[in-house]
Amino acid sequence: MTASQQALLLIDLQNDFCPGGALAVREGDEVIAVANQYAAEFRLRGQPVVATLDWHPANHGSFASNAGQPVGSTGTLAGLPQIWWPDHCIQESVGAAFYPSLMQQPISHIVRKGQNPQVDSYSAFFDNGRLKQTGLDDWLKARGITSLTIMGLATDYCVRYSVLDALALGYAVTVIKAGCRGVELRQGDGESALEAMAAGGAIIQ
Repeated sequence: MTASQQALLLIDLQNDFCPGGALAVREGDEVIAVANQYAAEFRLRGQPVVATLDWHPANHGSFASNAGQPVGSTGTLAGLPQIWWPDHCIQESVGAAFYPSLMQQPISHIVRKGQNPQVDSYSAFFDNGRLKQTGLDDWLKARGITSLTIMGLATDYCVRYSVLDALALGYAVTVIKAGCRGVELRQGDGESALEAMAAGGAIIQ
């Protein structure tokens, strides 16, 4: 496989998903060093590094505050099952920024997702209703990318959805387990997500 066919995809390495953030993932900050290591290696080989940002408007329908529901409870948004989340990753906020210790120099493309207030968007490729693409698939295909190495936050939501969509779109996918952490609304959700990704064809490394 030639260097030009591979890319690194970093999922939502943002302040709000790290300790102290609005939707903190336990040990979320510990994945940053792993991401930096892989990003440096990919950059050295001339391979693209792509990073996603959850980028919500303040009126996003997935926020418990806007739904008038308790955080962590479930309901329906745009006809889809929805978990009501705390307000997080609001556009231009400190919480939406990359975690400070993430090396941004290797990042060649940024995908902002979750901007439509009517539908949540876990995946780097599609909104949850699969009504609209983020443009990432076109960007990768235009550069001949056929293989993705993926890591980030959180294992059981945005990483899982991104990996399964990447597989459905025909990419070979490797997931770096050390570079992922789960929200774990239910204990074991992170491990279950890894199992689902492996069952879908991803290599868990």
